[in-house]
Amino acid sequence: MKKIAIFILCVSSFLSAVAQVKGDEDKDMFNKEGNARDARAVHDAINGWWTASMKNHDQRIQWWREAKFGMFVHWGIYSLAGGEWKGKKVGGYAEHLMRKEKITRREYLELAHKFNPVKFNADEWIADAKNAGMRYFIITAKHHDGFAMYPSKVSDFNIAAQTAFKTDPMAALRAACKKQGLKFGFYYSHAFDWEHPDAPGNDWEYKNPGGDLQLEGGTNWYNLHPDLLKKAQKYVNEKAIPQILELIQKYHPDILWFDTPHKLPLSENIRILEAIRKADPNVVVNGRLVRNSENNFGDYKNTADRPAEFYPVTGDWEAIPTTNESYGYSKFDHSHKPVGHFIRLLASAAAKGGNLLMNIGPMGDGAIAPEDQAILKGIGNWMQKNGESIYGTHATPLPMQSWGVSTAKPGRLYLHVFNYPADGKLYVGGLLSAYKKAYLLTDPSKTLKISRLNKKDVVMELPKTAPDTVNTVVVLELSSPEKFDSVRYLAPNIPLTRMLAFDATLMGKGFGFGDGKTDRYYVDGWKSAAQTISWNFRNEQESEYRVVLKRIRGTNTGGACNILVDGKLLAKDAIEPTAKGEAIEDQELGSIKLKPGLHRILMQPAAITKQELMRPLELRLIKK
Repeated sequence: MKKIAIFILCVSSFLSAVAQVKGDEDKDMFNKEGNARDARAVHDAINGWWTASMKNHDQRIQWWREAKFGMFVHWGIYSLAGGEWKGKKVGGYAEHLMRKEKITRREYLELAHKFNPVKFNADEWIADAKNAGMRYFIITAKHHDGFAMYPSKVSDFNIAAQTAFKTDPMAALRAACKKQGLKFGFYYSHAFDWEHPDAPGNDWEYKNPGGDLQLEGGTNWYNLHPDLLKKAQKYVNEKAIPQILELIQKYHPDILWFDTPHKLPLSENIRILEAIRKADPNVVVNGRLVRNSENNFGDYKNTADRPAEFYPVTGDWEAIPTTNESYGYSKFDHSHKPVGHFIRLLASAAAKGGNLLMNIGPMGDGAIAPEDQAILKGIGNWMQKNGESIYGTHATPLPMQSWGVSTAKPGRLYLHVFNYPADGKLYVGGLLSAYKKAYLLTDPSKTLKISRLNKKDVVMELPKTAPDTVNTVVVLELSSPEKFDSVRYLAPNIPLTRMLAFDATLMGKGFGFGDGKTDRYYVDGWKSAAQTISWNFRNEQESEYRVVLKRIRGTNTGGACNILVDGKLLAKDAIEPTAKGEAIEDQELGSIKLKPGLHRILMQPAAITKQELMRPLELRLIKK
């Protein structure tokens, strides 16, 4: 009997091993088929309709490039709940209520039946956006919950069929935008749809892949399970594409905004974009509908959500901050940022050639929360006086400055002074071309005294007191031809200069960037001794600084890093892994005395003992 049992066990193990090998072979085969499918879709797009559609790209996107500033609105059934479900506070993004609480379609409809936003006023919403200086408006026509905020003929899971509110808010907002001169568009969740039995995402009621449970192979489910892909394609064919076309035909939007493309295979996203381009070749489409490692098929790129800093991006791009930490309205989220945060963020985005699409989440009754109204009003007060320095500008040709950022138009620089010099002297480094005059944007009648320090730098006399403590804008008119130096300039009278890792020179392969959120504006992937991080800069007066490194340590970071200034060792920074989680630290590195001239701070690995060395956020040079 014992021998029989051993024999059965051996056979069982053998069959399991065979099944495992067969399973791995099937996975490889399905992945190859999926990759081939995506490759065909990319090939057909690049060699056909997509390339043809990009011939009028510059014309299509011109209004967006000039607008610079827009309003993003997340508003839906979830807004009524306001981050609460059955008496319990629900953290995180309030618009993700259905997923976070695993709410069934039937239960969600009970919430929908209570939705009656009697305080909704489209003209007031658009007036608030316009008065804040925003020039385009995008609202959630359908978010991940699958609920259409307009009377859709494609699905009865919509505001007209399921709520007491019989107004079409999308039509009202479209009309208000047209009347008040704003461009109008929709957010549409094409990949996530938690109400549809065939769509990705709902793994609590329908057991579909693409959700938190990582069912059926997780992110790669559509290659491993062709049968499930057919289900998802059925959803795309019967709901996603028809509703997108419905929105185009019914409301004629200027822009369409998409998200979470990774929930569907690349081939499906390409198919959706093709349908859009056939329906309306002039509608602007954001970059989160179709993208892979080689191509972004949208009209512009999207950076990360809720940024505090911007990682390097080439071409047209857009960032999406929100007034607090949720996009949909949450009655519990009181983390609203100050007005100055958005004013500086807007200037910083424009300085790097990007747009800002700022989100608010109106309440379930249709009113905009007082905190959001206050932020919009504050931004509007600044934009009313200084909008010229934002609209229609392009990325600055001026090197980075210690006092703030700059934006540009032909023949003109706009100097956004965040750190106002106490002595009133504004040093502008890297200006090789001749200048005509300088003045405050808010008072063009009074010219500022300006003089040249040397062939690269000028200095101007500002009022002793800052006209605007958040962002004083100085206009510097230039003569042609315009010429600039490229090396960062350290002004001698600014006590703190921040050198972000995002702005460093990265040598070696493998580096990546954090998403730019607060304390996430780091460089990561520092895994090789061949990788270095450095900053080049210059100064014109001898100065002494404390050098402080802001960095992140974690369980997988460790080693030592040499910090050199002009080739001489300043410090050897030892990085110990944490026992748990992450530690954000300010590491004092020492003091440096800089003579006038060119300088370089280099961070070079001495040893890497864990998965990566560390994640640096910034160097701070603090005047002594």
